[in-house]
Amino acid sequence: MVRGLLAPRWLLVHLLALVAMLACFRLGWWQWDRSQESTGSLQNLGYALQWPLFGLFVPFMYWRMWQLDKERRAGEAASAEPVAEPEAPVAKPRRSPTEWRQAAEADRVDDAMAQYNSYLAALSARDGE
Repeated sequence: MVRGLLAPRWLLVHLLALVAMLACFRLGWWQWDRSQESTGSLQNLGYALQWPLFGLFVPFMYWRMWQLDKERRAGEAASAEPVAEPEAPVAKPRRSPTEWRQAAEADRVDDAMAQYNSYLAALSARDGE
């Protein structure tokens, strides 16, 4: 586990995380100093509170990247183990997309459709007047 943290890629991540965290805390300190000056404003005070929060976000993302990498390595290790081949599925004969359709019965009367058609005919006659 610790060995993975010493890989060249992770050494670069260590360095970038440390630099980003220190930069965020330094920017927060700078904004705090600016807010205490005579030309300072509430905006500087707000930034003085925001920059450390950004700095705390860096270790969270670092931890999350480590967890995802650990899961990826566990998945690779599991997939490297020999697994019995599943038996091939039986191919079904191909069917036409329209095979399931059936034509509506011509002599069957749908009461709801007949009422709707008479309603439309009445509306059409009223608009024609």
